[in-house]
Amino acid sequence: MTDNQQPLVDMRNISISFGGIRAVDDVSIDLYPGEVVGLLGHNGAGKSTLIKILSGAYPMDAGDIFVDGEPVTINNPRDAKDLGIETIYQTLALADNVDAAANLFLGRELQTRWGTLDDAAMESACRQVMGRLNPNFQRFKDPVKSLSGGQRQSVAIARALYFNARILIMDEPTAALGPQETAQVAELIRHLKSEGIGIFLISHDIHDVFDLSDRVNVMKNGKLVGSAPVDVVTKDEVLGMIILGKCPPQVRPGPGAVATDTSVEAVVSGGG
Repeated sequence: MTDNQQPLVDMRNISISFGGIRAVDDVSIDLYPGEVVGLLGHNGAGKSTLIKILSGAYPMDAGDIFVDGEPVTINNPRDAKDLGIETIYQTLALADNVDAAANLFLGRELQTRWGTLDDAAMESACRQVMGRLNPNFQRFKDPVKSLSGGQRQSVAIARALYFNARILIMDEPTAALGPQETAQVAELIRHLKSEGIGIFLISHDIHDVFDLSDRVNVMKNGKLVGSAPVDVVTKDEVLGMIILGKCPPQVRPGPGAVATDTSVEAVVSGGG
C-alpha cells in the first residue's frame, strides 16, 4: 500500500440499528488492493453486520460507501456483485453432490446453442480459473463433498474470481480446518493478494488474523475501537482492544476506544 494509492473500498461513518439497538455505530474502514484487513471482535461486536452492509444483505441507515473512489449505492447482493464484491461464507454455499465446475456456474450455467448444459465449456473454464488460483487442484470430476476443507475453499473462491470479484469478504475461512488445510487457505490468500484482490477477513481467532492479515480492525459494541498494521501491535494489545476497548499508543483509535488503565491481565484474572 502506498500513500497515493486509492482504496478499493472506503466505508465512512456507517450506522445501522435494529429495534432501537445501534448494531453498527459510526464505523469507518477501508481496504486497499492486494491487502487483507482483519475484523476482530466478540459475538455481537458488529463486525458481521458491518460486512453484511457491504455485501448488500442489510441496507445501512447512515454513511457512505466508495468503490475505487466513486460513491456507490448497495441495496442488495446483486448490486454488490456488480461492483466486484463477493462473499465467501463460512458454510461456503456449495452444492455437495456435484463437481467443481457445476459449483462454479451454480445458478449461472453455460448453455450450448441448443439450450443444453455446456459441460465441456464449464469444465474448461473451471480448469482455467483453478489453475490460476490453485495449480495443484486435480479433482475436477469429484463431488465437492469428497474434497478437503482447503480444496472446498478453492472452489468457492474460484467461483468468485471467475465472475470478476476484486473485493472478497471471507467469513471465518479457517474455522474447523486442520493445520494442513489452514496452510492451504493461507496459500490461496497469498495468491489473491498477488493479483491485487482486497480481502476483508472476519474472524474470532487472533492467531488467524495475525497470520493472514496486513491490518487489523477491532470492533466492540457496534463501534470501531481502533485500526493498526499487524506488525505494530502484539496479540495481547489486540486482546486488550477486544475485551476493554483500550488502544495502545501506536494504534489509531476509533470512536469505540476508551481511556482506561485497567490491564488485560487484571480482567482475565478477574481483578478488573
